[in-house]
Amino acid sequence: MTDLHTSFDTPKQTISWPRIAGTSFAIALHVVVFMTLMAPVTSQKSADKEDDVTLVNFIEPPKPPPPPPPPPKEPPKTITRIVEAPKPTALPPPPEEPPMVYNDPSPVSTPAPPPAPPAPVAAPADFGGSVDPTGRALNKPVYPPEEMRRGITGTTLLTLTYDISGNVTGVEVKRSSGNRNLDRAAVKAANRWKINPGMRGGVRVAGQVDVPVEFTL
Repeated sequence: MTDLHTSFDTPKQTISWPRIAGTSFAIALHVVVFMTLMAPVTSQKSADKEDDVTLVNFIEPPKPPPPPPPPPKEPPKTITRIVEAPKPTALPPPPEEPPMVYNDPSPVSTPAPPPAPPAPVAAPADFGGSVDPTGRALNKPVYPPEEMRRGITGTTLLTLTYDISGNVTGVEVKRSSGNRNLDRAAVKAANRWKINPGMRGGVRVAGQVDVPVEFTL
């Protein structure tokens, strides 16, 4: 009989790296060969696919012509409305009243008394003459320089004689101012004055008028 007992002296199997490398190289070589065989087929298919491509060019249609410009707007129409004013209706004249008959005599039928005679026109009042203020203001007495320097004042009362035209025909000193030079200045100025003549019975008359002349500072 054969001894089936296993001997424990048999050495254990270890990994062989050269073997693994050879196996890997063989597998890689097969993969390369396979890829090489498959490449022409793929290229041929791609070429066939490229032959089946149809190129399509899209032609754009021509642009439509621009729309015509809009017609010009018509100006707004002005509507003039003529409104006729209502004509006034003429009213019929009122009916005439019947005349009234009076049996009694009216006061108009009696004769009116005669008009009273007009009152007598009053005679115009008499008045004397007076010195015209405008002429007196334009011809004022000149104050003597010596009397003005010394401060001498006074009033000279003059009597003026005039004609019916108002012209001075004479000048007299009725009352002196007490200074001869002041009296002379008053007489000289009065000869250039104008008189408003007095009235007697509605007629101008010549006459005389007394006029005071004052010298004051």
